[in-house]
Amino acid sequence: MKRILSGCFASTLFLAGPLAAQDRTTGSAEATLEDRLEQALEQIGRQQQQLDRQAQEIAELRQQMTGDIASGPVPSPAAPAIAAAQGSAPGAPGDPGSIQQAPIPLERVGQAPEDSDRPIELAVLDNQGSVVTRKGQLTGEVQLDYTRADRSRAVFRGVELVEAVLVGVFDINESRQDILTESFALRYGLTDRLEIGARLPLIYRNDTSIVAPIAGSTQNDAAATIDSSVDGSGIGDLELTARYQLIDGSRGNPYVIANLQGVIPTGSEPFSVSRDDLGRPSRATTGAGFYGLSPSLTAILPSDPVVLFGTLGYTFNFGKDVDTTIPPVNITYVDPGDALSASAGIGISFNQRTTLNLGYAHSWAFGTLTRTRLLEENQNWSEMRETTSRDLQIGRLLFGVTYRATERVSVNWSVEVGATEDAADLRTSLRIPLVLLTGQ
Repeated sequence: MKRILSGCFASTLFLAGPLAAQDRTTGSAEATLEDRLEQALEQIGRQQQQLDRQAQEIAELRQQMTGDIASGPVPSPAAPAIAAAQGSAPGAPGDPGSIQQAPIPLERVGQAPEDSDRPIELAVLDNQGSVVTRKGQLTGEVQLDYTRADRSRAVFRGVELVEAVLVGVFDINESRQDILTESFALRYGLTDRLEIGARLPLIYRNDTSIVAPIAGSTQNDAAATIDSSVDGSGIGDLELTARYQLIDGSRGNPYVIANLQGVIPTGSEPFSVSRDDLGRPSRATTGAGFYGLSPSLTAILPSDPVVLFGTLGYTFNFGKDVDTTIPPVNITYVDPGDALSASAGIGISFNQRTTLNLGYAHSWAFGTLTRTRLLEENQNWSEMRETTSRDLQIGRLLFGVTYRATERVSVNWSVEVGATEDAADLRTSLRIPLVLLTGQ
């Protein structure tokens, strides 16, 4: 009996040993899973904090770009997963793991491209067709222009008896001008709103004029024909500019820029050129010979993918005393007329690099006042006479293309076609702005 009891007790101990070991193994595994779960939750919490910081930085950048103020923190895409892992519903009141979501109101016209921080450029408006240069930035510019003006007019000197019955001398006056200009310019941003600049042109010019009577109007038509052609080259008139940005274009408003341009007559002037007995100049001039001041306003409204623009300006030309004889007249004083100008158009962006510009520009140039004396038969000068020429209406159709080659270099090509009789027939321009110093 004792042997039987001893065998049973030994068997019980033999079986109890593995069961106790199994219980200890199961408890250790459960403790390991709990530790790993806590570590995973802590890691997810740290990642959520990092995502919240990045989301807040993105919201601040959006506020700087649009000028809007976010009404609350930006929700994170990982918020529902973390709330579920913590056993709470997102957005539950009083829950420390919940995330309050608030929309961010944005005000913007259209959608900006990825490189919206780059300044706007309009090829058809020359140096006035861009946003003001940022502080500390220096931009150099090379420009090449070609202008062609061809005019033909019939001049009658005589008596008109009745309508369409003229007795006198008819002259046909033809004039052609070909002007090739290479200019160099610099623009510098004194502040984020104020820019100054200068432009110096180098000009090559050819003027051809023909004054011929209509056949049969004089006894010797060949002798009465005057044909002259002169060339000229050299430095043109220096241009100084200042531009101030009045409105920065935020919240859907346009950029509004005040421009001031001054012209200094550094080129050769028409009244200093030697002339022959018939008054024909010995060479073509490269400057106008007068000081000028032109204030203007430019408005640029981005509305992706288009840009609307318009300008309004006035030019003051200052007269001066001269002493030039063009037989049989002696010119003593000239005051070029002032001019009122306006333009408007649209820029269409095909992509982030290429923009097409279309527009129209018109200038109303008032008459030029001239004081002259006439050489009489007794070789004495007559009394001073004062005359004012007619107004000029100069209308131009504008076409241009802007291409951003790199972050620092752009290419602007524009064409102007005369829409009125007083305008030049054609002007085409190629401008290449290059950022030399990036500034802030």
